[in-house]
Amino acid sequence: MKNSHTLWSNSLRPLLGKALLVSSIVMGLSACGVAKNEMPDSGKTAEEENTATAAYLTRDIRDDIFYFVMPDRFHNGNPDNDQGDPTRPISYGGFDNTSKWAFNGGDMRGVEAKLDYIQDMGVTAIWMTPLLRNKAVQSDGFGHHGYWVIDFTEIDPHFGTNEDLRSLIDAAHERGIKVFFDIITNHTADVIKYKECHNEDGTFISGEPGCKYKSKADVAAGDTYTPFILDQEKGVKVPQWLNDPKYYNNQGDSFWQGESAVHGDFVGLDDLDTANPEVVSGMTEIFKNIITEFKPDGFRIDTVKHVDLSFWQSFGPAIVAHAKSSGIPNFHIFGEVYDGNPAVLSKFTTAGKLPSVLDFSFHFNVKDALFHNKDVNRIGQLFDNDDYYRDADSSPDLLMNFLGNHDAGRVGLFINQGFADASKAEKLQRSVLGHAFMYMSRGIPVVYYGDEQGFTGDGGDVDARENMDPSFVAEYNDNVLIGTSRTTADDNFDQKHPIYQSLKNFAKVRSEHQALRTGIHQNRLIDNKNRIVAFSRIDKQEMREYLAIFNMDTETRKVALNVDSLSYSSVLGNNAKVNQGSLTTTIEPLSFVLLKADQVHKGSEIFDVKMSEKYTDNERVFLPVNLSFGSQQALQVADVSFYAVDESGAETFLSNDDTSPYRAVLLPEQLEGVTQLKVIVKDSSENEMSKTFKL
Repeated sequence: MKNSHTLWSNSLRPLLGKALLVSSIVMGLSACGVAKNEMPDSGKTAEEENTATAAYLTRDIRDDIFYFVMPDRFHNGNPDNDQGDPTRPISYGGFDNTSKWAFNGGDMRGVEAKLDYIQDMGVTAIWMTPLLRNKAVQSDGFGHHGYWVIDFTEIDPHFGTNEDLRSLIDAAHERGIKVFFDIITNHTADVIKYKECHNEDGTFISGEPGCKYKSKADVAAGDTYTPFILDQEKGVKVPQWLNDPKYYNNQGDSFWQGESAVHGDFVGLDDLDTANPEVVSGMTEIFKNIITEFKPDGFRIDTVKHVDLSFWQSFGPAIVAHAKSSGIPNFHIFGEVYDGNPAVLSKFTTAGKLPSVLDFSFHFNVKDALFHNKDVNRIGQLFDNDDYYRDADSSPDLLMNFLGNHDAGRVGLFINQGFADASKAEKLQRSVLGHAFMYMSRGIPVVYYGDEQGFTGDGGDVDARENMDPSFVAEYNDNVLIGTSRTTADDNFDQKHPIYQSLKNFAKVRSEHQALRTGIHQNRLIDNKNRIVAFSRIDKQEMREYLAIFNMDTETRKVALNVDSLSYSSVLGNNAKVNQGSLTTTIEPLSFVLLKADQVHKGSEIFDVKMSEKYTDNERVFLPVNLSFGSQQALQVADVSFYAVDESGAETFLSNDDTSPYRAVLLPEQLEGVTQLKVIVKDSSENEMSKTFKL
C-alpha cells in the first residue's frame, strides 16, 4: 500500500498543474518552515505543560478546538458490551457491525484508548453524541447515536459503565482536554402510543403511516389523542416522573412548520411539554445531577428550536450557575438550531439566553462557496451578519464553526457533490482549505471525526457515520477516501494523513497567535470574480493586524489590498510586498496566506458619530451608526457600545460592536419604553466619544 505522502506527490500532477504542485499550503506544514514528514516539538517545558493541563478548568472556550466523536463508530475498547446489558431488555441488543444502521461496538474505553491520537491533532475539547441509556431498538432503527434516551441517570451499556465515562473524563482532564456531553431536553425515546394511531401491540393501524399532528386549536375543540403505554414498557423511563403522559404534548407527529415544530413528536419520539414549569424544573434537575456526578465541561444541546423558548430562558442560566457552584467556572453550552438564518440562530443566544449555537450559517455558506462553487459574496454576508449575535451575554466569537456533521454529511461528500470529476489532489486541497478557513475565522472550530482521514460518506445521517476501526459495512467500504489509498475497511487512525497533519499545524498556529482565537474579525476583501476572500484578525491588546487571504479559485491569483502597516511577515503561505500603502501577494490555487503586520496598528482619533435611520427586518430592529475619524486608514478599529435610555433616564446595556458596519441589532421588546439611544465609541487610541440620539 502506498503511504499518504507518496499518494499525495503522485496525485498532484493532473488537472491543476504546476501551480497546484508547488502549493505550500496543501499540507499546511512547509508554509511554517516545517518538513512534511516531521512536526516541531511544542517548545514547552514540562512545567509549562503541567500548567496548561491544570488550566483546562479556567481556559477560555475560544482557546479550544473541538473534535466531535460518535463513540459507537470510533473505537471498540470493550467488545463484551457490544450488545448492551441483558438485564435491561429495553437497552439490550441491536449490535451488527455489518449494518450502517445498527450498533457497531465503539465505547468509552475506545475513546480513552485513542486520546493520544486526539491530542496530537491539537484538539483541546471532545464533544460526544449522547451517552445516556437508550431504547436500543425501535421500529425505525437502532439507538447507536444515543438520541433515544430512556434513563437520564446512567450511561448506555453499549458504551460502557458510569465508571468508564468517569475514567475517560479523568484521563482527558489530565491532558488538559475538556469533555462535552450531547444532551436532549426536547424528547425521550418512543414509548407513548396513541389509540387513534396504534394497535394494542404498538404497531401502526393499517393505513396509518404516522400520527397526524393535532394543533392547539384541535385540542381546544376536543380533538385529541388518547395516549397509552405497552405493559412491558411501563415505568421504563428514569427519573420516574418521565413515565407520566401528562408531561408530554401528545399532539402527534411534527411536520416541521408552525407550532408543530415545537409541540409535535420528532419522528415519533415522545415530545416533552417544555412549557410546563414541572418539566422545566425536572429537566433542569436531571442535568444539574449529571454535572454533579460526572463534571463535564459543557453541554451541546440537541433539537433546540423544537423546544419552547421560555424553557431555554430558565434552563441555560440555571445550568451555568450550577456548574460554577460545582467548581466548573467556564462551563459552556451550545445548542443545535438546524437553520442557516442568523435571525433564527441568534434568537436562542439573545432571547433564549444560551451562550452559543452551532453556526449552521457558517456551515451552509462555506459549503456553498468552497465545495459547491457558488459565489463567494455569501462569505462576506456571513460575517456582516455577526451583529445578530451581539448582546449583553453573547457574541459571534462564541459560535461553534463546523464544516460537516453526523446529520448533514461530511466535507468529503460535499466536495464529491460539487466536484465529482476533480482530481484527487484538488479534492484534498479543497478539504484542507476549508478546514484552514474554519481555523482562521472568528468562532470555535469543530472537526467531525473522520474528516481528518478524508472520509466521504454517501449522504447524511447513517451514511456519514463511518467507522474509524476497520469497518465491515459494505456501503462504507466502497467509498474512495480523500488524501489516502486506504478505505474504511482499514484502520484509519493514521497520524500521517495529510489532512490530519494540516489540522495539527493549524491548531499549533492558532494556539500561538491570540488574534486568531479572540481577535476582531473584519472583512477586508470579497472579490467574487476572482473568488478571493480576505479578512483581518486583530487582538485588542497587541493591536497587530493578521491578514488572512483565501484563493477559492483553481487559478493562481495576484491580490492587491490597501493596508496601514509598512510590512508584513508570513505566518503561513507566501510573503507579501507593501508599497505606498498597497499590499500585493500571489496566492496559488485553492490556497491561502496568513500574514502578520510587523508594526502595531496606528489608531486614529474619532471625529464624529452619527446615527442613520433605524429599520426592521426578520423581526429585528437595526440601529446603525456612522463613524468619522480624524485620518483615513485602510482598517479603522473602533469599539461601539449601545445603551437604551428610558423615560426616567435609566441606562441599559444593549450590545457592543467592534467591526464595521457598526450597528445594534435588537429584538423589538428590547426597545419597549426606550426613548433614547446612547452610543459610546472608543477608537484604537483609547479616545472616547459619547452621543445620545432620540428614537
